[in-house]
Amino acid sequence: MTVRTRFAPSPTGTLHIGSARTALFNYLFSRHHGGTYLLRIEDTDRARNTEQAVQAIIDGLEWLGLSPDEPPVFQSTREARHAEVAREMLARGQAYRCYCTPEELAEMRRRAEAEGRPPRYDGRWRDRDPKEAPTGVTPAIRLKAPRDGETVIEDLVQGTVRVANAELDDMIILRGNGAPTYQHAVVVDDHDMGISHVIRGDDHLTNAFRQMQIYRAMDWEPPRFAHIPLIHGADGAKLSKRHGAQSVVEFREMGFLPEALCNYLLRLGWGHGDAEVLSREEAIRLFDLDGVGRAAARMDYAKLTHLNAVWLRRADDERLTREVVQRLGASAEAAGRIQTLMPALKERARTLNELAASARFLTVRPPLAMESKAEALLTPTTRGMLAELARALGKVAFAPPALDAALRDFAAARGEKLGAVAQPLRAALTGAVSSPPIDAVLTALGREETLARLAAVAGAPVT
Repeated sequence: MTVRTRFAPSPTGTLHIGSARTALFNYLFSRHHGGTYLLRIEDTDRARNTEQAVQAIIDGLEWLGLSPDEPPVFQSTREARHAEVAREMLARGQAYRCYCTPEELAEMRRRAEAEGRPPRYDGRWRDRDPKEAPTGVTPAIRLKAPRDGETVIEDLVQGTVRVANAELDDMIILRGNGAPTYQHAVVVDDHDMGISHVIRGDDHLTNAFRQMQIYRAMDWEPPRFAHIPLIHGADGAKLSKRHGAQSVVEFREMGFLPEALCNYLLRLGWGHGDAEVLSREEAIRLFDLDGVGRAAARMDYAKLTHLNAVWLRRADDERLTREVVQRLGASAEAAGRIQTLMPALKERARTLNELAASARFLTVRPPLAMESKAEALLTPTTRGMLAELARALGKVAFAPPALDAALRDFAAARGEKLGAVAQPLRAALTGAVSSPPIDAVLTALGREETLARLAAVAGAPVT
């Protein structure tokens, strides 16, 4: 079997984290089996769909490294094909025209509710002579669904699932205005696109029963279905704003790396032994649907943040520098300092935003804004000491070994521990009491900037 999967979002907003995981699973499954991964934009709801949402989905997938293998298919461009299939079902006797008015349908719903029954169409036009049709009513086309037996799906995640056909009514496949319904359009599109596996959230499981009936009515081979559990919050409730970020855009703005987010989403409902940190190549090699669990996954923001820190430490320094420079609007000169210090900076950060915050001191000119604890270290005595230290540093090479040796020699000559010199120096150079190793900070700032910052603290130019 040639594997062809698809991710089929509706463009009504930003790319949700649950949808991103669905796209990831489709992508990995197709790659694992040497198949094709496609994107279909289900944009038939013109009242809710927007071009901005379409672009947000495409941009989000690109950022995650999940762009499709072929140009996206837009469902709205295929309405003529959806209508063609509906008419073919009429010709086959697998569908019929329904002339019910909105008032009649509303009355059916009221009666069902009053009797405690699920609201279903009563089939009144199923076998009725169209000659009895009222004037002025444009008919919808309904599927002539089987009334006996069961519709059974062998789901690759949920196992065998079934529903009595008596529980399913004759659904509309083409509205009176010629617009296809979701259930019908999805089946036609999946068939025409040659989709072999439909991998989607288990909130679509009930849809699968109705869609299977359309496949059978058209004598089409249905795809294999795999309905994956949804993502919940830590409390087990449906993921919502109160739990934290929900969209890919939010996670990107919070400073998460796409590889970390994909790694986390992969392990959210899928497992392979104790493997936690997986590259894209490893994920493709290992992923298959038999590793997907049936229970709802729970979003753990702390675990995602920890995993992001792991990927930050693995990331290329030039790439991280570009991300930080963009966030800070830093100059070319500051960018050079940031890249020099990046190996040390990234060891201490969990997100790109934290990384940018820790690098900000490299982009400012003296005098620096001081944290209160840093200000407290800069007493008249330590300021005088830093003036002396500046004269000593002006005579050494600005490279970590030489700088480290100079600081140790300076402290020893004063009978001080290294920390008594390094901490005020750190405060003067960074405005904070915490930073990467001080010799690395000195190297990144360079001789001229270091001496300028020390002069600003000493209160006079260092000579």
